[in-house]
Amino acid sequence: MSLEQITTGIRERIGASSGLNATLKFDFGSDGIIYIDGASDPNTVSNEDKDADCTITMSMTDFQSMVKGELDGTTAFMMGKLKVSGNMGIAMKLSSVLG
Repeated sequence: MSLEQITTGIRERIGASSGLNATLKFDFGSDGIIYIDGASDPNTVSNEDKDADCTITMSMTDFQSMVKGELDGTTAFMMGKLKVSGNMGIAMKLSSVLG
């Protein structure tokens, strides 16, 4: 799955009003960035590298495993495969927003 496909999928799930009320960035290293502006109206999703209230750093492969249900987010965090900087509460809200 490419960065563009993941971005499109997140954009569809976020919609115009996610209830996130914050900005969040997925940093996949050399594979790219997905930036979610859940504070704007309507919400936007892009591949811009901007400052965010919360940044989740992980590999794209691990992200895809989480989306498929093959890797639990808590397990990934405990194993060091997922790192959160900034407001961790936003990362916790993300699972209910993205389903």
